[in-house]
Amino acid sequence: MTWGMFVMIAPMKTIQTDVLVCGGGCAGIAAALSSARNGAQTLLIERAGFSGGIITTVGLPYFDGLIDKPSGRFVVKGIALELLQRLGIAKPGAKSIDDLPPELVTKYWGSMWIPNVEHFKVLTDELILQHSEKLKVLYHSVACDVEVKEGRVAAVIIANKDGLTRVEAKQVIDCTGDGDIAHWADCPTISSKPLMPLTLHFRIGNVVPVKETKDAAKKVLIEAHKEGRLVNFYGPGLIFAFAKDECYVHATRVPADATNAADFTRAEIQGRKDAWTIFNEWKAKVPGFENSYYIMSGPYIGVRDTRRIVGLNVLTLEDLRKTTRHDDAVATGCWFLDIHPPEVSVDKPFTGSGFQPKPYDISYRTLVPQKVSNLLVAGRCHSASSEASASSRVTATAMALGEAAGCAAALAMKSKNEVGTLDGVKVRETLAKQNAGPFSEA
Repeated sequence: MTWGMFVMIAPMKTIQTDVLVCGGGCAGIAAALSSARNGAQTLLIERAGFSGGIITTVGLPYFDGLIDKPSGRFVVKGIALELLQRLGIAKPGAKSIDDLPPELVTKYWGSMWIPNVEHFKVLTDELILQHSEKLKVLYHSVACDVEVKEGRVAAVIIANKDGLTRVEAKQVIDCTGDGDIAHWADCPTISSKPLMPLTLHFRIGNVVPVKETKDAAKKVLIEAHKEGRLVNFYGPGLIFAFAKDECYVHATRVPADATNAADFTRAEIQGRKDAWTIFNEWKAKVPGFENSYYIMSGPYIGVRDTRRIVGLNVLTLEDLRKTTRHDDAVATGCWFLDIHPPEVSVDKPFTGSGFQPKPYDISYRTLVPQKVSNLLVAGRCHSASSEASASSRVTATAMALGEAAGCAAALAMKSKNEVGTLDGVKVRETLAKQNAGPFSEA
């Protein structure tokens, strides 16, 4: 006698919350704090064991998009500026690059960095715990599917050590960087062709730079590339951001699609190999690196470019050139057109003109995807053309977009509305009361 096989599947655990924020990077941590501070029960999920995104998971310590390069003024306030104040970098009332410690400023790029990414991890943890009555966090947790019913995200399926869990949220904010939630919910998305490459950042200790160091480092990489030991690279950028004898390196360049699991894995492996090759080439051949040692690479390779939603409004290069104004602007962008090509480029890392726009509005509607009413998308995957997103994708701008999304989600809860039908002007007005939102000359 043959008995059939019966498999018992336990019912999936369910969590209910007002607002779910998927991804705890620059956009996600700001979204979660903003939502909780505006009164909504909020759950933040993040795949790493800490928040901060590219700052902490990649190790890029820059607040790009904070400062209008020509004038030196801050165009992002709110949570981004608060973080700098809590880190002890910006004093209360700081309004421009002149109010920052000069040793942390890169005037050439119109940017600044934080001296310790570990401090940033601790700070974001502290802020989450300070708002524990309204804000919960699950680290080591990743969104893996969605349920859509009647034009709404009914649930997001997350995976972690508890197994699979359904999270039923009235409002959802996609801060995955890749627009994963929007994509799985069948919202229209686009991708650049070609995609910008990925970069693994790494750090080298006990470097004693001399006059010849940077030119020699460049020459060595060019030779390694020509001889087939280094597949690709750019720059290289040798930056002594963390200590006088510690070299923080921007140099690896790996073409890949980070929304494809196999290709993403290949890119991580290639990035680590290339970083190790660069270190060994420099240690053997470049003055100043003779007694150096490899400290670490970022936990994750850095991703610039994958999917973006096609929202109710699309930020375009023409908007940047004309400085188009919007009544429902919820953030201001100012970064130059930072487009990285997928091949070797020496000295200037970006391709094209590197056009520097004046501070420009980013409409609330660029956060609102089509087809789903209770979903917002913040960060580098918001609705923007390929060229415009090369400016709006950076850290401080992402924080401003996340803060706006969190504010909107909480407003939707209060008004018993949906974020997709919310009046962006109301979001802007609320942000203004919180010393956030778009830049104002006042």
